[in-house]
Amino acid sequence: MPIHINRRSALVGLGSAGVLSACTPVADPAPATISSSKVFLHGVASGDPDATSIVLWTRISGASGDVPVSWEVASDAGFTNVLKTGTQTASAAADFTVKVIARDLSPGERVYFRFKAFDEVSPTGRTKTLPAGRVENFGIALASCSNYCFGHFNAYDAIAKDDAIDLVLHTGDYIYEYGADGWGHETASTIGRAHNPAHEMVTLDDYRLRHAQYKTDPGSQAMHAAHPFVACWDDHESTNNPWMGGAGNHQPETEGDWIQRRNASIQAYYEWMPVRDPGTVEARTEFWRTYVIGDLATLITLETRHTARGEQVDYSKYKDTLKSPADRDAFMSDVIGDPTRKMISRGMEDVLTAGLSRSVAAREPWRVIGNASPIARMLVPDVQQFGITPADAPAAEQPGAGTNLFWKGEWNLPFYTDTWDGYPAAREAFYALCRAAGASDLLVLTGDSHSFWANALSDASGQPMGLEVGTAGITSPGDFVESGWLGDSPERLDRVFEAALDEVRWTDNLHQGYVRVVLGRTEARVSYVAVDTVLLPNYTARLIREETVLREQGGISWQA
Repeated sequence: MPIHINRRSALVGLGSAGVLSACTPVADPAPATISSSKVFLHGVASGDPDATSIVLWTRISGASGDVPVSWEVASDAGFTNVLKTGTQTASAAADFTVKVIARDLSPGERVYFRFKAFDEVSPTGRTKTLPAGRVENFGIALASCSNYCFGHFNAYDAIAKDDAIDLVLHTGDYIYEYGADGWGHETASTIGRAHNPAHEMVTLDDYRLRHAQYKTDPGSQAMHAAHPFVACWDDHESTNNPWMGGAGNHQPETEGDWIQRRNASIQAYYEWMPVRDPGTVEARTEFWRTYVIGDLATLITLETRHTARGEQVDYSKYKDTLKSPADRDAFMSDVIGDPTRKMISRGMEDVLTAGLSRSVAAREPWRVIGNASPIARMLVPDVQQFGITPADAPAAEQPGAGTNLFWKGEWNLPFYTDTWDGYPAAREAFYALCRAAGASDLLVLTGDSHSFWANALSDASGQPMGLEVGTAGITSPGDFVESGWLGDSPERLDRVFEAALDEVRWTDNLHQGYVRVVLGRTEARVSYVAVDTVLLPNYTARLIREETVLREQGGISWQA
């Protein structure tokens, strides 16, 4: 059951969804989100909704002991019709963050909320519960990869102003662990956005400080105050490339016990994010969710880091062993394809089976997967056959310099072994589970790669499994641009991947931004929205591509 993609040429404006810019309001604008208050320095947020309840969040600054914090939910921004009230205590045990679950709301209800402490009032937030019953359309903003050092979170601000959005889905790398001298430090030193703390995050205090820094960004505060938020995490919320026994960027001899560090990162995440907290370490690692959007869609977010993942393959251990096509095939089969290397746990599988089976039985049009890293097959093609030569490449990518693009292309290897391409047996198991539940029409929403994607998915036998929509980074740059490929090579590499890879329909690693996905009953409109700069807080957002995914009587299919 393929997916039809009706292509349209790139547009400068944003069409029926409304023009997005740094100064253009929407029809139903969010309340003011930046306050002069010294108490609510990190704004307000909401998230993890269901049809009758939602999490409300804020943080109290400048406190030294327990602080009573009152909260209100109203049907209007002026709070003349207050629906719910209560009091919560902010304490050092949770870094003075405040998390409230507002209950007994109506499905699909738009409400406003605020907090009060020390005789000060927080900025006002606007949020909405999930709808119930018949739903004609529902808008999702897909976001990922917000590195403070690389620039201002302008795409978040654009999301806040986007009146077609009902929910923000963040698929990971909400924060980055690096120190002030780590990845992005050159840009950070130029624009004044160095990481705090200055060293790499390891302890609970480190992770708390970093979350606090990221939530001072005005774009972040605007987005969180304007829309409900759901998320899955990827790697940098803890550190680069974690797996069950450690992480690529964790050195036990200098950074201590991995589980202790992992638990610190997870505790800070639950404190600082508007998500429901199950309260125990083990339950917190099981960060998967199922969201039922009326009779229109079911959204299931995946946990692929801390409950099952096997260790990533390290190319440096094998690069000298690949001498022939037979060597390559054995490596792909026995090492990359090792079936014992998992991505998702049995608990995650049970949640997927239940959610997908229920959705299929209910005849919902859409089964949406929130997914941290690309799942489409993207084995690197031999780029030199397409005219990309060492003259185009930075020194680190020259042939013979190591496990670079030319070497991967020569042997047709995964671009990164940390994505689903590095776990093909786990990907097949995931597809088999989905097929068994009756769902081979997945709409997978993906982050991590810092590039926009429109991919078609199929299993190893060639059976279509759906469509993958990938988003560029909020600030994190595309690989080909950031690594220093010369001239028009970054764009040419995009075209090479499209031409050479069966599952890649279109890609763009040149921009930062987000994707708007508006689900309808018979089609979904996918809009790729780019911001013109992240180096300055003033920006313009524009639509660079729009596609339509059609749902047909026999299922869903794609068309180039």
